[in-house]
Amino acid sequence: QVNLVETWGGSAQPGGNLTLSCTASVPSSEGSCMAWFRQVIGEEREGVATSNTWEGVKFVADSVKGRFTVSRNNAKNILFLEMNDLKPEDSAMYFCAYDHDWRRCSLLAERYNIWGQGTLVTVSS
Repeated sequence: QVNLVETWGGSAQPGGNLTLSCTASVPSSEGSCMAWFRQVIGEEREGVATSNTWEGVKFVADSVKGRFTVSRNNAKNILFLEMNDLKPEDSAMYFCAYDHDWRRCSLLAERYNIWGQGTLVTVSS
């Protein structure tokens, strides 16, 4: 059973920076896909970025491209999301997702059935 724990959410001012982390407790793995999503209440969950074991960063949403960087520590099964130049519209609950098949990386939320509890990011002045 895979357990995901997101940490390091919080508040920032517009133009500020935050870095999120997601640690996956995985019994054993031959490779996986990990992804970041975000969701505002009343809206659909939006894919932010994905990374798999063997290819690294796979997809990055246009809305965050150039501002957000996803990276991964494969040895420790930790996924990071470095968020720079934050905007108020980046405020959301951020979720980590996991798929056992590294080839299935996608920005579609319905492709994942393993999720973390989420961490809140608030961007305001």
